[in-house]
This record gives sequence, C-alpha cells and structure tokens, in this order.
Amino acid sequence: MKRYYLIIIFIAIFASLPFIIWQTQSPKDLSVAVIDKTVPTDNYREHKGVHWVLNHLKISNLDGDEFDNAGDYYGIVPTYSEETEEVIYEERVLPTDYSEYDAIYLADTYGVYEEKSNGKIYGGITQAEWEAIYSRLNQPEPSLLIAEFNSFASPTDEVVREAITNHLGITWSGWLGRYFTELNPNLNQEFPQRVSEMYGDEWNYSGPGIILVNDFTQETVVLEKEKHITEEGIRVLFNKLGEEIFNLTESSEYDFWFDIITPHSNTEVLATYDWSLTEEGKNKLNHYDIPLEPVAVTRNIQGSHQNIYFAGDYSDKPDLPSYYQVSGMAKINQWVADIRDESFYWSTFAPMLTTLFEQFESDLSVSTDIQAQTVSDNVENEEKYSFRVTDTQFEVLKEGKWEPLTIKGVNMGMGKPGYYPGEAAITQAEYARWFEMIGEMNANTIRVYTIHPPGFYRALKEYNESHEEPIYIFHGVWMNEEMSLASENVFESDNLNDFQEEIRKIVDLTHGNRIISEKPGHASGIYDADISDYVIGWIIGTEWNPHVVVGTNKDNKGIGDYHGKYFETQGASPFEYFLAEQMELMTAYELENYGEHRPMSFTNWVTTDLLDHPTESAEDEDLVSVNPNVIYTLNEAQETGQFASYHVYPYYPDFLNYTSEYNEYIDFRGEKNNYAAYLNELHEAHRIPVLIAEFGIPASRGRTHENPFGRHQGGMSEEEQGIIVSEMYEEIIHEGMLGGLVFTWQDEWFKRTWNTMDYDNPDRRPFWSNAQTNEQQFGILSFDKHKIRINGDITDWESQQSALIQASKESDPIQAVYVDHDERYLYLRIDYDNQVDGYPVLTFDTVPNQGNRHINSLDGYELSEAAEFVLSLQPGDSRILVDTYYDFFTIQYGLILEMLDAEIENPEKNSGNFVPIQFALNKQYYVVEESEWLPFVAYETGKLKEGNGDPEAENYDSLADYYVNDDEGLIEMRLPWMLLSSRDPSQKEFQGNLIEEGLDASVTTNGITIGALFVNHDNEVIYQSSSQKYSWENWDLPQSQERLKQSYNIIQKTFGNY
Repeated sequence: MKRYYLIIIFIAIFASLPFIIWQTQSPKDLSVAVIDKTVPTDNYREHKGVHWVLNHLKISNLDGDEFDNAGDYYGIVPTYSEETEEVIYEERVLPTDYSEYDAIYLADTYGVYEEKSNGKIYGGITQAEWEAIYSRLNQPEPSLLIAEFNSFASPTDEVVREAITNHLGITWSGWLGRYFTELNPNLNQEFPQRVSEMYGDEWNYSGPGIILVNDFTQETVVLEKEKHITEEGIRVLFNKLGEEIFNLTESSEYDFWFDIITPHSNTEVLATYDWSLTEEGKNKLNHYDIPLEPVAVTRNIQGSHQNIYFAGDYSDKPDLPSYYQVSGMAKINQWVADIRDESFYWSTFAPMLTTLFEQFESDLSVSTDIQAQTVSDNVENEEKYSFRVTDTQFEVLKEGKWEPLTIKGVNMGMGKPGYYPGEAAITQAEYARWFEMIGEMNANTIRVYTIHPPGFYRALKEYNESHEEPIYIFHGVWMNEEMSLASENVFESDNLNDFQEEIRKIVDLTHGNRIISEKPGHASGIYDADISDYVIGWIIGTEWNPHVVVGTNKDNKGIGDYHGKYFETQGASPFEYFLAEQMELMTAYELENYGEHRPMSFTNWVTTDLLDHPTESAEDEDLVSVNPNVIYTLNEAQETGQFASYHVYPYYPDFLNYTSEYNEYIDFRGEKNNYAAYLNELHEAHRIPVLIAEFGIPASRGRTHENPFGRHQGGMSEEEQGIIVSEMYEEIIHEGMLGGLVFTWQDEWFKRTWNTMDYDNPDRRPFWSNAQTNEQQFGILSFDKHKIRINGDITDWESQQSALIQASKESDPIQAVYVDHDERYLYLRIDYDNQVDGYPVLTFDTVPNQGNRHINSLDGYELSEAAEFVLSLQPGDSRILVDTYYDFFTIQYGLILEMLDAEIENPEKNSGNFVPIQFALNKQYYVVEESEWLPFVAYETGKLKEGNGDPEAENYDSLADYYVNDDEGLIEMRLPWMLLSSRDPSQKEFQGNLIEEGLDASVTTNGITIGALFVNHDNEVIYQSSSQKYSWENWDLPQSQERLKQSYNIIQKTFGNY
C-alpha cells in the first residue's frame, strides 16, 4: 500500500512538474501592443492566438497582468445589447505614442461591416495611425513589428498601404487566396461572398481547390485539385535561413487566407508556400504573373529594428485552451500536431511567434546608450561625400574612384490628370514605371522642385537598387511664392522661417528620416526611403520674381556680406546674402545630422541672370540681377563645390530674338543660332560651372512665342520637339555647360498660358486636356487617350451604335455624321459621297439663344439652327470660323484692351458674319536696336491641318486635325475643345454672352447642336441636314492613358551619344 501511495505521489509530482516549472520561470521584460480591427463578435479569433503565446511566455500587459482577449488590444470592441438584441461597437483608439512598447503586432485591420449592406462600420489603418506606429519604429530603441495578412489591404488607403509595405520591405501584388475543400458555394458556408456576387450563376466549379482573387484588378483564378494541384491545402516550406531561425522545415496543411507578395532586395525570405502544382497549374499561374513559389514569411532588419511579415492569416484560431500555465505545453501540442499532420497554429505559428519574442527579448540586452553613442560617433567620424563638381564637370565616387558625369536628364513635376500638384496624387507604382522609362531614355538624372509624396522616394530607391546605372537626383527647395510676393522681402520672418523649415525637411526626408503631417497643398506622410546616396546636388529656390529681388535689396540695404563656415559672399546684394545664408544652413544641417554634404546651387533664369541686356525693352525682364559669382565656398563646401543653375529657353525673353549679335552667332554646326549665342555669353560670364536646369519646347497645337530659327513655344509636333530638344542639348554641351535637364517629363494638365488663361475655367483645368494651351504639353510623356485615331480607319467608331446625323436618302452627298469625344477632343466622322463635287461644312451651336441663323459667305444661306461656329472642309483651305458676336479674341483685344490697330465696332447678334479664330502671339514690342515698335501679332488658330493623327502610324503628325480617305468617302477630324470656346468640357461649360456679361461670361449647356451642309465648288449649298444635339456625361475624374511621345526616341538616341 505504501508503495502504491508513493507511485501516486510520484505521478502527481511528475504531472504537476510542468506547471511548477512554468510558475518558477521569470516573466519576460517585454511590452507588446496588439492591434486588431476585425472583431465582429466576442470570439476574438484574429488575436486570441497571439495572446495565448504572450501569456504562455509570461509576457504581461502594461499593468503587469496576463493578456485578456477582450481588453488587451487596440481596435474595435463588440458588445451585445440584450435590449436591442444587436451587437454594439465601440472603438478602442490606437495609441498616438507607442514609446512604452517594445513590439507591435498587427493582427488584422480589415474591419467590421454591416451584415446586410456590407457597408464598412470600422476598418483600415489611417495615415495618422501608421505615422504613430512608424514613429516608434524609427526611435533609437530596438523594436519589433510583426504584421500578417490583412494588415494593409482594403480598406486601408493606397498611400498608407505603400508606407506599410515599404517599411516591411515587401510589395503586395493585390492577389489573395485560400484553399477550399468545396468550390461549390451551395455546399460551402465559408465560400467568399465577393466571388459569389461577382460571378453568380456563371460559377460552375465544385470539389476541392484554391481560389485567387486580385483586389486591384478584380481578376479571379481557380486552381482545381487534380487538374492544377495534386495535394489538399498548401504548406509552408522553410529555407535554410528559416530553418536556422525557427528550427522548422515544413508546416502542416494550411487552408486559410494568404496573400501574394514580393520581397524587396533588402528583405530576407524565411519561408515560401508549396501548393503542389501540376504543369497545367504552373502554366495558369504564369499567365497571370503569379509566382509559382509565393513568399510566406519575410524578415526585414533596419539596424536594431526588425520587421516580420506573415503572408497568411496565421493567428486566426477560434478554439484555444484557456490554460497556458504549463511549461512545454506549446511544444507538446506541436509534437501532437506533427504526428497528426494537423493544426497549423500549433505546428508552425506558435513556434515561430515564440522564437521571435524570445530572440527579441534577448536582443534588448544591448544598451540603448551604447547604440546612441555609436550612431553619434558614426555621424561625427564618417563625414563623407560622393559627388563633387569641378570647373568643367560633375564627378561621382564609384568604388573609390572619381568618375565624370555629364548631366542628361529631365525635370519632374507633381501634376497628373485630374489632380492639382498640391494633391500629391502620383502613386509609387506610377513613379516606378516612369523611372524605368527615364532610365531607358539614357537619362542619368532627374530634378524635382519640391517635396514629392513618399512613394517617389521609395520608387527611386527601389529602381536604383535594382539597376546597374542609377538615376541621380537634383532636389530643389520650393519657396512659397505667394508669401514672398506679398512681402517682396525674403527676409520677412514668415518667409524665412517657412523656407528654412522646408530646407530641414528635405535634408531629413532624403535620408529617410522624416514624418510630414498633412497640410493642404503639400505632400505628406512617412519618408522612410534613404536616397541620400543618389542626391547629386541641391538647387534651392524658384525662378525669382524681379520685384521680390528688388524689394529685398531695398528693405535690407546695408546688410553687408555674408560670412559663414561653408559659404561667404564678396560684394553681394542683400538677396545674394540671403541665398548664401540658406546654402550655409542646408550644408551645415546635413553635416551636423548625417555627416554628409554635396554640391550646392540655387535656381536662376534669364530674367535675373548676371548679364546686361540693353536690347530688352520690357523693364521687368532686365530689372535686376542675381549673381552666383559673388558667393564663394569655404572649408568642406570647397570639397563638393558650387555650380550655377539656369532655366534657358530659345524664345523668351524677347531680347533673345531681337539681339543681332545673338542672331548672327555661328554655332558648332556652322549655323546661325541665337540660343547657342546666349549660352556662350552665359558660360563666359561665370567663374563657376553652369548647369542648364531647364530647357525644352512644347509639342502643342497652341502657340505663345516665336523664335527666328523656328524653335517656337508651341505649334510644334512631337517629332519637332524631339529634334529641337536634341539640338539644344548638343548646344548646351558644346558651349561648355555641365549638361541639361529637359523640361519636363510628363504633361501637366493643370497649367495655364497667358494667351488662353482667360478662355477657360481656372478651377477645372486638371480635369481635361487643353490642346490650345502649350504650357500643358512640354512633357515627353503624354496622358491623352486618342480615343479616335484620325487615320481613315473606322474601327475606332465601332462603339457608336448609330450616327448623330443620318441621310434620309441614298443620293444625299452626306450620308452620315458620327460624333464622339474624350478629355481632349470632340471627334467627328463624315461619311460622304465621293462622286459628288464639293466639300462638307459643319455648324455648331454651343450657346442657347445666340449665334447666326444664316451664313453671309454662302450668299446668306439660312441655317436650320443658329450656330456660333462654322467648320469648312474646303480642300486646301480648311478652317473653323466663329460668329463675330462670339469672337473672344476681337472682343478682348479690340473692344476691351484696344490693342488692335483696326477700329472695332460692337458686333451684332445674328449678323451672319463668321471670321477666323485668332489667338494673341505677341503684344506690341519695342526693338531697341532698330528703334521701332513691332505691332501686336496674332495667329489664326482655327486653321486646320490635314494629316494622320494615329500615334502608331509611321506618318503620324501630332498636329493633324483631320484625315481624308477619299477612296472610302470618309473624313475624320478632332477639334480641341477650346476651339469651340469650351471653358470646361467635363461639365459642359462654354463661354457665354461676352458682349453683355464680359470676359468671364459662362454658360452650362446640355450639349452641342451640330448640323451638316454640302457646298459645291460654285459656293452653292446643295444639301443641309437636320441639326442634332450631341451630349455626354459629365466627369470629375478624367480618363487618361500614358504614351511616350515621338520625341522620346529621338531624345533617347541623343542622350545615348553622351
């Protein structure tokens, strides 16, 4: 009996030993914040599995207690109301300061939704929430971030998603998937509702398989068992590094949600998925660019900060034991799970999480003080520079050797269709795509004027880390022009403080070390991409308004010269003192905080250059100089050097065109060239090297300035743009400059031009493409859709079910008129009888109760509807004409401004007179050398050009307005919206009654009424159709399509020669 009791006692002691051992173990000194926004019920399944591991490891909450599933997490909290018999949700707000936490676990952020409507109640990570998390992860103290499936997907905003994934060192493809034992939704309660709603009765799959859905494109891929996969479920396979860390080789079957990600170059893959693909399955995935071995677990280490991503819903575990106070319990469950080949949680997730927390706690033993001292020592002792500028060239340090670099690149603004620049709407994916194009163009440099969104810097870093030849960047510092114009003194405290804070922001963010809070009109977010290795130089400021320079000099007279540690001035004006002071600040701030420095410059342009221009008669264009020569480098700044930066175009200011010495200058080709002449004089006048930071011409229909050698601001085709930009770059190099940056990379729909800015709605410019405004079309990348290609092929018209105007009989000379539109053009197609002698004429009524009801030039022919415009397609003399009562140009420059020589009388309604459409080109100008006044000049913009408007055609002409296919009896044409006096086609807004209401007159219509006539060569109307109204849906988000202009290939070839 005694022996029996001893055995019982022994068994009891042995059985309680794991409990006793657990009780004697020391608590872990680790604080963890758990975030779960997907808690629709009180089962807490999305974070319960995390809490179990934390409690088992004796990791306490901030109060020193065990983690409670209901209370110890941030996110949404469900409470059942017995009164309403409904679940009520309250938000447990995420911290704004995570300083007291060592680790953060992002369990799930998908959210909670209405059961019936599926409307979101709560969910997604906001930018402010992520900024608070990132702020902790960016502190000197070590940190651990663990995130898993549904941490950044919908409904998290795209910008925030990019910030999270970039920090994790991954890119999400949009694909997510899950293995189902039954693909028939009628037999599977867990079948995804979104797939059922998307396909309905068209879904005909059954049996086991994997469903993949793309959250971005809404594509769906199904992998059926036997046909595409051979095993049930998927498994996690650990690579060598993963085995070393977790002591795991392969998981049990995993049959829950996962996503498809791509690791960045600095991210380690610890495990991948194996889904036992057949050859047919591999082919199917290849078709959708889905990897055959998707990444399952990644690790990204940034100094003392570690980021782990689980590409699956690993912590989701609804049924877990309530007890955890047993030593080795997790291991026992793991052994059991391995034997039974079940429970991914016990066999894989719990062991991984245990290892991560235990290793991280061990790493925390490193002294924060020692780390901080190490960082400080590095900044102090590793002062370095990788770029410098000599008297003739930039140089880059590569593998210990200085290599010359001829600058060849582009400027990049922040505009894209549908948005103003201040909305910072360009995505990381768009930037990444553009960098590929820019690199393939043989460019080595880009320049930006101001702070772009974080995606710009991440995309540039990723591009450069994955390409042998990087793209370097000149980063600008933008001055608030409204503020400086208001004070006309850059030393005014608000001006100065704003500009200097901008300097500090830009230095920090290029080192990946800045959080910028949201502010209207500015980019914001987490700037975590360190691109400092690629910043070749700083170019501070903007094109200086001469009155701001004069005002600054006047208000600060007697300030003397500037004497700093890195820059000084000799004989400087107060404005030049200001520039030297800001250059000092930028250099000193970067050296003190990051131990780096780089070449320095400021923006300048011809208007404020250091030269005298006695042939310039416009006072503002030669009012004052800003002279780089009076600013000198000192100490460390002498190592990297200083350079001058200028914006130089061939057609403006006017003295460039009217200085005989320039016009007689012979360039390196042996040709007369006023642009090369100015470059030559500019170069000779500087003691420091010169970069042409902006140059180019627009490929646009509209014009504003002309050049004596054909290098006009507008009225140039895409091919001409490429040729002239290439010629100008060659001249820049031959005249001894450091290189040049083309203005600009992408078209900018938000821009205005002086001779069209009164004709449109300034609040709606980004929402449509104005072919008449050349400032919008300096880009090498176009966004215009070209919905109809204007090439004589009717394929593009197949979406039109019926003609707007249809002939009533087969003998009618005009058989049909079709109409379509996009954000840039009104398209028309005329089907005519090519056996009938004559030509078509179209009429357009855009304004109700206005327009001519007869055409005097056609013997007073009576129209079926009044018209503001008449389009004549007379061979060799095609043009669009405007009713004199609606002639904006004459009303503005003749009646109101009185700039036209002819005496203008007030026009009358329904006069029957139609006149050419003109735009101003040059106002009256005094030529100093000739002592004569040049008259006001305009050009006929309504003159139409025949040609092929298809960008894919060999004979493509970007300036073509119409195409005649006489063999088929077909004419296609495209009319810029502004030619029809549209102020904003997206809202059907047109210019109104200008005579009675003034230049701002506006009317919103319900469409355009179009009529058709046929005129024989005796000027007789032999046919008139009934007029019909064409209308369209308003739009607020324009459609666009990226297309490289013809100029791209030409510039690419030129850049390749240097």
